[in-house]
Amino acid sequence: MPPVARSAAALAAAALTFNAFTWGVSWWPFRHLQAQGLHALWATALIYAIAVLVLTLSRPAAWRELLRTPSLWVLVIASGTTNASFNWAVTIGDVVRVVLLFYLMPLWAVLLARALLGERLTALAGARVAMALAGAAIVLWPAEGGGWPVPRSTAEWLGVLGGFSFALNNVMLRREAHRSDAARALAMFSGGTVVAGGLAAALAVQGVVPALPAPAWGWALPALALAAGTLDLRLLAGGALIVGAALLAARE
Repeated sequence: MPPVARSAAALAAAALTFNAFTWGVSWWPFRHLQAQGLHALWATALIYAIAVLVLTLSRPAAWRELLRTPSLWVLVIASGTTNASFNWAVTIGDVVRVVLLFYLMPLWAVLLARALLGERLTALAGARVAMALAGAAIVLWPAEGGGWPVPRSTAEWLGVLGGFSFALNNVMLRREAHRSDAARALAMFSGGTVVAGGLAAALAVQGVVPALPAPAWGWALPALALAAGTLDLRLLAGGALIVGAALLAARE
C-alpha cells in the first residue's frame, strides 16, 4: 500500500476509534443533564442545533443541496433517529445492554446494503449475521429462563432502533458519497435537531417528558458516581459475539 494510502487508512481508523469512544462515554453527560432537568431528547436537539448553526455560517450553500436532494432527507431521518434513540436509551436503561444492542448495527448493515446498494451476500456476511443474532439472543434471554429473547424495556427497544437507524445512516452515506461533505454533514446534524426536538416537543405535550427548562449553570457541571450498568457472564458472552460480528465487518 502506498504511503499516502496507509496514512489515509490510519487516519480513518483513528477517526472510527474516537467516534466509538465518544458513543461509549456519551451516557455520562446525558445522565448528568437529565439529572439537572434537561431531558436527553432536548439535549440532543440543542447540541445538534449548534452544529447546524456553525455549518450554516461556514457552508450556506449546503442548504440548497440538501433541500433539492430528497435522498439526503433519508439521511436526516436516519441520523436523527439514531441520536434520539441512543441518547434517550442510555439515560433510562442499563448502558451495557443498550450499547450491546446498539452495536447489532453490522447485522442491519448487511441487510440494508443488500437492499439499497445491491451488495452481494457473502459467506463472511452470513457469519456476521449469525454471530450477531446469537449474541443478541444471549443478551436478551430472560434471566429467569422463560420467554423469548426479545427487548423487554423501552431502553432496549430504543437501543435496537438506534442500531438499525445507525446502519441505515452509514449505508446512505455510502450511497450518497457523490454529494458534498457539507450537505451530508448538514443532513446528519439537522436530523439530530429535527427528530430529537420534534419528538421531545410531542412527548412534552403529552406529559411523557418534561418541557424544555430554562438555562441553568448546572447543565455544564461535571457529573460524579453515575452507574453505567452491570456485567455478568451472560452479557459478556453475548457481547463477545456482537462485538466479534462488528470486528468481522471492519476486517471485511
